Amino acid sequence: MLERIFQLQAHGTTVRTEIIAGITTFLTMAYILFVNPPMLAETGMDIGAVFVATCLAGAIGSLIMGLLANYPIALAPGMGLNAFFTYTVVLTMGYSWQVGLGAVFLSGLIFFAMSLFKVREWIINSIPLPLRSAISAGIGLFLALIALKNAGIVVGNEATLVGLGDLSQPGPILAVLGFAVIVALVYRKITGAVMIGILLVTGLSVLLGLSQLQGIVSMPPSLMPTLMQLDIAGALDVGLVSVIFAFLFVDLFDTSGTLIGVAQRAGLMDDKGQMPKLGKALLADSTATMAGACMGTSTTTSFVESAAGIAVGGRTGLTACVVAGLFLLSLFFAPLAATIPAYATAPALFFVAVLMTEGLARIDWEDLTVSAPVVVAALTMPLTFSIANGIAFGFISWTAIKLLAGRYRDLNPALWILSILFVVKLGFFP
Repeated sequence: MLERIFQLQAHGTTVRTEIIAGITTFLTMAYILFVNPPMLAETGMDIGAVFVATCLAGAIGSLIMGLLANYPIALAPGMGLNAFFTYTVVLTMGYSWQVGLGAVFLSGLIFFAMSLFKVREWIINSIPLPLRSAISAGIGLFLALIALKNAGIVVGNEATLVGLGDLSQPGPILAVLGFAVIVALVYRKITGAVMIGILLVTGLSVLLGLSQLQGIVSMPPSLMPTLMQLDIAGALDVGLVSVIFAFLFVDLFDTSGTLIGVAQRAGLMDDKGQMPKLGKALLADSTATMAGACMGTSTTTSFVESAAGIAVGGRTGLTACVVAGLFLLSLFFAPLAATIPAYATAPALFFVAVLMTEGLARIDWEDLTVSAPVVVAALTMPLTFSIANGIAFGFISWTAIKLLAGRYRDLNPALWILSILFVVKLGFFP
């Protein structure tokens, strides 16, 4: 049966190899189970229900990817967009988490339609690569600021806006230790490095009496507090247009980049350098986003950590299905997730931030018409605490600078249209 479904021999793999690859991938991305629930809980969502929704979204997304596209790529609620959901849409803009989930669902629905009608290629090809790198880096800086705040290293200051926290407290010290451990373990190519760092800091916190162990295993919490609580009608408010677009835009580029990058490492590209069944993979991603929103979590997306499983031989959807099974098994570890303090997940957030800012190395810093908009987009995300604002300022500055510099031939219709829409949005619907 497994041979018939996943074509193992044709891909030069075995059941044992695929299982090992699935376990490896899961261990590298399991940190999301500890990071996502407390972050979304800041909006008022039930942390137990979000934990269950995170597990189920990862299981459903990975299962669909494995069975529909037969790719060894796992899915789960994505980093960056969960922070945008919490700190911008709900805590800054003042929308309820129910409306936020409605916006996530609508972005998934639009992504689904775009995947069906193959609009994706036109949009991706229309957006300059430096601007895409700027968006990724900006999200990284946004996560870095949140991580430093959660660790107590950066605090509010009325005179200077932000300031240095009390580094004599155990929280910041343990967070710094956790980050150093994660980086060192990743450098040494230790599987599950991020999760090990989180659990190490949590263990030290419990031993020092800074937090209490809630338990390790129990029956899963109830999903009912968040199940089907999304408010789609509220998300249709004109002020949320840029929010829906931000969810869609980031997911679109994040997913496409992850799928192509991972497929190249796995040798899944065809003779023309294209990814077969890309449409099915995108359908799996968008379907998982809609399902996750219905259950109570932010955007579900393909994880670049899938490359870890591919590195040990994963080549088919059986790898993703193994990850799905492990996500379901994780439902019984909710007490452990509830034990983990914010300063234990902060190192994981900061490490992800480091990875996301690497795209800045590929920017042509000699061309000011490129570097200036990139810096604008990257810095306005953390400083306005909004991914949507960063995207908007990035597009507007790119178009305006190219036009005034006489480089209007570098612009295409998509850039003109999006820039004008962002000007209207910021000017009349801030």
